[in-house]
Amino acid sequence: MKKVLFAGAVLLTGTLALNAQRVTKYTTTEHAPWVMSKAALATKADGAVVATVDGTEKGTPFRAWGTTFNELDWDAFNLLSRDDQDEVMHNLFANDGDLRFTHGRVSMNANDYARSWYQCDDVVGDLGLKYFNIERDKRNIIPLARAAQKYCPQLQLFMSPWSPPAWMKINQDYCVLSSQYNTQPKEKDYLLYEGGPVDPDEMKLMGERTGVFPRRLATQDYFIQDPRYLQSYADMFCRFIYLYAEQGLPITKVMYQNEAYSYTPYPGCAWTAEGTLRFNNEYLAPTLRKLHPEVELWIGTFNTNRLDYVQKIIDDKTLQSNVKGIATQWECRENLPQLKERYPQLRLMMSESECGNGSMDWKAGEHTFFLLSDNLGNGCDEYYNWNFILADNGQSTWGWTQNALIQVDSKTRQKRYTAEYYAYKHFCQFVAPGTETIAYAGRDYSKTPVVVFRNGQQIIVTVGNFTDADVCLSVKVKGKYLNAAASPHSFNSYVIGK
Repeated sequence: MKKVLFAGAVLLTGTLALNAQRVTKYTTTEHAPWVMSKAALATKADGAVVATVDGTEKGTPFRAWGTTFNELDWDAFNLLSRDDQDEVMHNLFANDGDLRFTHGRVSMNANDYARSWYQCDDVVGDLGLKYFNIERDKRNIIPLARAAQKYCPQLQLFMSPWSPPAWMKINQDYCVLSSQYNTQPKEKDYLLYEGGPVDPDEMKLMGERTGVFPRRLATQDYFIQDPRYLQSYADMFCRFIYLYAEQGLPITKVMYQNEAYSYTPYPGCAWTAEGTLRFNNEYLAPTLRKLHPEVELWIGTFNTNRLDYVQKIIDDKTLQSNVKGIATQWECRENLPQLKERYPQLRLMMSESECGNGSMDWKAGEHTFFLLSDNLGNGCDEYYNWNFILADNGQSTWGWTQNALIQVDSKTRQKRYTAEYYAYKHFCQFVAPGTETIAYAGRDYSKTPVVVFRNGQQIIVTVGNFTDADVCLSVKVKGKYLNAAASPHSFNSYVIGK
């Protein structure tokens, strides 16, 4: 009898060992999405060893995936049949769907993917907020969020404004700079630099924005720095939170401004470091603590790679005590390693994935796969997509065409899951809340990014190959090697263990 038990124990041990070596591979190429196959660990490396893990590393625990609710997304969504709408929301928000989003982003007042400019309070001088309302959100943004909430009852929101009400700004308009897409007089552009000329390429929206961004910083705050206005604006945040809660949509995070360093022809607001600290420390933080202590204040969204200027703000000890984390997007991604090292007590969030130029092609998917790798690899524990569904080439009211996870043909009303959708799926399927990021091959591998995660007993490895040749990169896992073979222009996810 003892021999039988011993034999059974050996068999069980062998089975567990085999299970520990089980590797499942998922691959997406432009013409063959999400192909599953089997792989195995090896005793030697076939390629360059780009990461080594033993499964005991202390990593960054991931918190949440999210997207954004915008008016133009709502319009594209309404082109679909009811069955297609249900399919889309299940795939994006259900806990057994493809992307498993649990968070959403909204703006107070219009953002650049609204149908037109609107503000929650049109009455000039209404500092007491008698006329503040969210009626337009109730017609467009809130129904879209509720469609998601059907599949994700625990949906949470974070909010940041693109622009305060125009009457609260020194230029009395929703934009920062004039353009063919708005009606601000060109003469008001001088306000940005207090009289200096404005370079027409300063806010280049299309293609690569290389070098320091922005090349010049605003010299004054576009928000009127009158204490009455600053306090009223803080009160607006709290009123907005309250009115959304009445609709059954909890806002759990707020940020004072979207992209304070984009001097835009669409809704925007330029802030100086001094104005940023004044509003957050003296008005927004204490007002939130008093009226909505359950809501977190974050600092952001930072979209500048001027690290010295970002540090000028975050180095403030009062601000550090007031905020839970730092939200970065666009050029500020370049600063992530320094921010992680300098402010280890603050969390990092990728608050807006770059939105491209309306191509919605494979190249855009490769760029998004790299962004997912680089942001998670450098310590971000929440990640927010921008538009999740757009019609045709995704053109905004202000003339910028952008990408989405799902493209809808406005003539046929048919949907298409883009390459960016599958880039997300290669991460979202496996990187659940609590999963830790434990290794990143680094930016030296920008054409073949590799990230390693641990989820319980599982090790997950994501590998992109944006080159024209086959590559093999090796990850040492508990003394053995995952030889990650990636075909040209492919997304790959390896799951090691049960």
